[in-house]
Amino acid sequence: MPSSDPEFDAQDLALLRALQNNARLTVAQLAEEIRLSSSPTWRRVKRLEEDGIVTGYRAALDRRALGWGVLAFIAVSIEDHGDEAAKAFEMAVDDLAEIVACWSVSGDSDFLLQVVGRDLDSYADFAMTTIRRLPGIKAMRTIFTLKEIKPPTAWPIP
Repeated sequence: MPSSDPEFDAQDLALLRALQNNARLTVAQLAEEIRLSSSPTWRRVKRLEEDGIVTGYRAALDRRALGWGVLAFIAVSIEDHGDEAAKAFEMAVDDLAEIVACWSVSGDSDFLLQVVGRDLDSYADFAMTTIRRLPGIKAMRTIFTLKEIKPPTAWPIP
């Protein structure tokens, strides 16, 4: 797990920007981009991985091309706020592929789910037959996205 206040030099920051922009760059390409030789660049990448700053490498996929036409956020309130009830909800959510992200949140809701559906009918079926039956659900409110203006792709690098 990364420390709460990591210290990075300019080359670390450049390396993180480069990796976030294109994780397929070779060590030689990364080294050229951050103006360092290959061996020190490779060591920096390994250190960032070992320190838990770089947690993996993924391909960015287009959800629509995969057939997921609906993207929604569901604010969920649960009845019981004990650890056991929350864990049961979290484990149930983790098993559902259509729920692509889940956050524990403050405010009027307890959890915020990011959910995909093939179309409105399949989303409605999933919401009514699966999500409503998750353990401990008291209330849910869906917010449908109309347009993706700035989908999450990268974290800001200072």
